[in-house]
Amino acid sequence: MDQYQAQRVALLLQRWQTERTIGHPRLPCGQYNRISDVPGVSVGHQTLAQAELQTGVTAIVPSSDNLFTHPLPCGAAVLNGFAKPAGLTQIEELGQLQTPILLGNTLAVGRMFSALVAHCKRANPQLGRQQATVNPVVLECNDGFLNDIQNIAVSEAFAEQAIYQASAEFARGSVGAGRGMSCFGLKGGIGTSSRRLESLAATLGVLVLANFGSLSSLTLDGVVMGEAIAPHLPDLAAQRDAGSIIIIMATDAPLSARQLKRVAKRAGAGLGRLGSYWGHGSGDIALAFSTAHSLGESIADQDLEQMLCAAADATEFAVLDALMQATSVVGFEGHFRPALAQLLDELAAQFQEQS
Repeated sequence: MDQYQAQRVALLLQRWQTERTIGHPRLPCGQYNRISDVPGVSVGHQTLAQAELQTGVTAIVPSSDNLFTHPLPCGAAVLNGFAKPAGLTQIEELGQLQTPILLGNTLAVGRMFSALVAHCKRANPQLGRQQATVNPVVLECNDGFLNDIQNIAVSEAFAEQAIYQASAEFARGSVGAGRGMSCFGLKGGIGTSSRRLESLAATLGVLVLANFGSLSSLTLDGVVMGEAIAPHLPDLAAQRDAGSIIIIMATDAPLSARQLKRVAKRAGAGLGRLGSYWGHGSGDIALAFSTAHSLGESIADQDLEQMLCAAADATEFAVLDALMQATSVVGFEGHFRPALAQLLDELAAQFQEQS
């Protein structure tokens, strides 16, 4: 590490020691800096942490309304399509969200799909009979490094319970769908953030399922940190930028599905600030919805600048939140992912001794 880079690392670690934070948000945060700062949005988890089974399900519930009969505007952006989602084709066609969103591991998609159908049937008994069929939205990442993914331990009932656990207050880090996820070779998982947009009198909230990135690329507040961290983890199994990330965005601004897709695309800018380049085998998908039942485009495109900036900013900081909140996990075949916060403490102590 050259002197310039060493100085930048030292300054970042000094701030970490004194303030316990990384980075400077570009826009004001929402009240609690979480996706549920958007009124009506809630999040629930079901977590399975038993020896080689390290997995779970996370539910994002956009509102308490019957989404099948009162769908919300929605748009999605596929940054890199190495993924096995459910529901995106119809969102692309109709621009509507008809169910809560379930996040989980790749091989549990079928059971989460069935859970959403079961959930919808309870509120709509004529689903698929006198009524049309529903479009469940399920998004996934591969947690097979820490979790025995072939076991398919997630059941339909387990997945549906995440919906009923949803609350405005929720845990982050190694919980729910994030239990078995890795990020930049470290422990990843669930993270969140929000931004208040005064120009639009609106809030944008973001939740991520972070399971992507290689340690050598990890960039914190503009400082490439992989070279400084790697010597502390000589036996760490490498991670390629090939594990995927799901970004969910919620806003109460009255945006159309077309505009929401534009907002969702800006998640990629936030990922780039962290060092990701959307590797070959990574499924990187962003989905944005509005809780405003808009019949048209109430906000002109030229007035979306602050929203687009917020989408990138909040995505970056939601991933940072996932990394900082995650706890270390040992799982399948003894595989291990360490917590970034603990590593930063160790690095800070080392740099302090050397100064």
